[in-house]
Amino acid sequence: MRWISAPVLALMLLSAAPALSVQPDEILADPSLEARARGISAGLRCLVCRNENIDESNAGLARDLRLLVRERLVAGDSDEAVVAYVVDRYGEYVLLNPTKRGANLILWVAGPAALLAGLGGAALYLRSRRNAPEAGAAPLSDEEAKRLAEILKS
Repeated sequence: MRWISAPVLALMLLSAAPALSVQPDEILADPSLEARARGISAGLRCLVCRNENIDESNAGLARDLRLLVRERLVAGDSDEAVVAYVVDRYGEYVLLNPTKRGANLILWVAGPAALLAGLGGAALYLRSRRNAPEAGAAPLSDEEAKRLAEILKS
């Protein structure tokens, strides 16, 4: 029975792969243009589905974006010009990998800066703990010493 589980597991893993939503009527006749369109589409976010690229999304807006990309490529635009055109229409949010300039620079720098600040704070705390005098244990009072002796005798 164990031999069945491996093929079933493989089938489940393969079926979990994202299905491309590019419709047959969207595919360009020229394979090189279609490959360029797929490359551009992989970097564009579906504005409805959030973190899916437009090739993986079934949303109507994603279809419109796929058609727009192909239309611009057929018109003779370069890959960069197509991406710039889409960004001009929909904003930088449409890019799955945002640029590293302007307001986005804050997003790119904030994570490493917070990590360095945390590491620096931890280092300062540990250094102050190392230099702090050790707190010695207070000696037992006479009453506490008698009680301890009683407990140890039992």
